[in-house]
Amino acid sequence: MRFDALIFDFDGVLIESEAAGNRQLAAYLTGLGHAITPAETMARFMGLAGADFRAAVEGHIGRPLPADFHAAREAEEARALADGIEEVAGAVAFVRALPPALPIAVASSSPTYWIEAHLRHLGLLDRFAGHINSGREHVANGKPAPDIYWHAAERLGVPIGRSAIIEDSPVGVTGAARSGAFVIGLCAGGHCPADHGARLTDLGADVVAADFGEVATALGL
Repeated sequence: MRFDALIFDFDGVLIESEAAGNRQLAAYLTGLGHAITPAETMARFMGLAGADFRAAVEGHIGRPLPADFHAAREAEEARALADGIEEVAGAVAFVRALPPALPIAVASSSPTYWIEAHLRHLGLLDRFAGHINSGREHVANGKPAPDIYWHAAERLGVPIGRSAIIEDSPVGVTGAARSGAFVIGLCAGGHCPADHGARLTDLGADVVAADFGEVATALGL
């Protein structure tokens, strides 16, 4: 292993929630009269959360979000929490194969309850216990600021410069590259278009991986 700790983004890295969420968002906005495809919502909004996400969507449609927007998002979230979301191909096997002594963490824009619920669905909650970090809850500045990665590394007790980060979104890679860690841009999720790797490289990813086999190679596993 080339690094002393490994930090994972969550949505789009461990679970296929980016694809599911962007299908719902694209359908909703198209229904409002702002035709957009899931690929376009991914390009515009992927990796944003909370107020930053709402501001970006409102900027796109040129007006405040309708009152039922939040209800529609909450209904989709409730469904996903109850049913679970499939893993990104190879994610579970990759995590389970990591050396047990290797410090690992999640650094996500999603809230803790979301991360914990889906780690439980995947059977990985125990492996990340005590090291689930939310940009909404644990730092003042979410992605693309690097704060959540610094916070995760500090809690692991490992210098950020000795850590590797796995990220899939342009917003996430931007923040990870600013943190000083080694950044792996993952393009294994169903939401990643053909040119996704090139975009992540342009934003600062040190290497791009098409699947978790290539992640393992990049880490020296």
